[in-house]
Amino acid sequence: MTIQLLNENMHSPRQPNILFICSDQQRADTIAAYGNDWVQAPNLNALAERSAVFENAYVTQAVCSPARGTMLTGLYPHSAGVVRNSQPGRLFSNLSEDVKTIAEMAPDDYLTAKFGKWHLGQDLVKQHGFDEWVSTEDAHDDGFPNYERREHRSLKSDYFQYLVEHGYEPEGDHDGHLSHTQNQRGFLPEEHTMAAFLARRTEEFIRRNADRPWLMYLTMFEPHPPYNGPLNDLYPPDSVPDGPLLMTEPAANTPLFTRARSRFHSAQASEANPDDPRAYWRELRAKYFGNMTVLDNAVGKVLAALEESGQADRTVVVFTSDHGDSLGDRGMLGKRSFYEEVSRVPMLVSVPWLTSGGRRLAGSFGHVDLVPTMLELMAVEPPEHLQGQSRVDVLSGDAGLEDDVFMQWHGGRATISLGDAVVERMSTVGWRSVVTPDRWKLNLSNGDQCELYDLDSDPLELENLFDAPEHRDRVRDMSARIRQWQAETGDDMELPAV
Repeated sequence: MTIQLLNENMHSPRQPNILFICSDQQRADTIAAYGNDWVQAPNLNALAERSAVFENAYVTQAVCSPARGTMLTGLYPHSAGVVRNSQPGRLFSNLSEDVKTIAEMAPDDYLTAKFGKWHLGQDLVKQHGFDEWVSTEDAHDDGFPNYERREHRSLKSDYFQYLVEHGYEPEGDHDGHLSHTQNQRGFLPEEHTMAAFLARRTEEFIRRNADRPWLMYLTMFEPHPPYNGPLNDLYPPDSVPDGPLLMTEPAANTPLFTRARSRFHSAQASEANPDDPRAYWRELRAKYFGNMTVLDNAVGKVLAALEESGQADRTVVVFTSDHGDSLGDRGMLGKRSFYEEVSRVPMLVSVPWLTSGGRRLAGSFGHVDLVPTMLELMAVEPPEHLQGQSRVDVLSGDAGLEDDVFMQWHGGRATISLGDAVVERMSTVGWRSVVTPDRWKLNLSNGDQCELYDLDSDPLELENLFDAPEHRDRVRDMSARIRQWQAETGDDMELPAV
């Protein structure tokens, strides 16, 4: 009854479509809404102008599979059972059949679809309540339980088949993933990138289903590595701003994991360009931003299909990413950290009957709130087992973001090599983090140097205050918040005494 009255007062459609778009490894500072006024992203910039822009949105774990598990289930990684990247035949990396996704919680008359990256187990077989499924990730196909079935042993992804039909040989495995912008002869032209392929399939889905409600999870691959693509030359490296953190050396009182990664990746940059390591990072960043524009072009085609099919006014559009990328900041590359450039991501929510004029939302938002929010927008009471909460009241302007946000790093061996022996060892150490409403961040580990940052006065996280005597009580209080959250969510990772 509450939800029905809410919809009547807002004059919202009874059964709005939900279009959830997730990019991969996209930092927040890649679009104008987060301060980037030079990357060519007109479609995302236009979406932001009619959306609620969450100024500080955080992932639950800054690596693909756990982050995606949360965005589908409304559970923290340890509760969803996905705490490491998807690995064939491994525990703790594949989404169990017993864990429900939003597709299994959506109303029965909704058509549900997942197009693109899954990364939560067997990628190629439709599952977890989705009615339609477009697959792209052959690199994760070997050794999963579904391949015990004879009819699945010769499967190839829809994207693999598309590339073959267009004369490509997509057998190559580039950085653990099949040809998102590359093939054996170099990078693909933009029209054949994974982003463009998924955009066309999604356009067709939107136009075909104009007469019924639907839920679409569109999970793009760009701008994820490899840092290479058809728009490599769009941004001359010398024109790409360095930013204040490029090649900075982490302080001595930061975690060993951070310092070891910085040394390792900085050495790689120096080896690649001994005369000018900064040029190495600038070239890599320029290509990354080129893939950002590939992504934006694809998103633009999808949003245009909504307009042209007459569905834009009754479609909720959510845009976010699974995590960011260091891109040379602090001398590091990749994900797996709580620093803002990695854990903080873009978060745009367009609800035409609530956000048409655009709005900026201060405070902190956690990805665990995505599923309950989208369920309420579909007039579904969020199930009690969900660990997040609906933020429709925030979207409507009736409430603010005043809660703690929690993140985790479960540790354990990665699917790929992360660096030298020190990096590999320290990557197995677990962490927990909290960002409080007054913008303090505490990162706790039982096996490495802990961190405390004042994000208001030190947004670049340069001064670790964890050992400062004047902040001892703050550390204790924030640690207690994490422990309380652990008790409420069934997290048994041991934390240090503080």
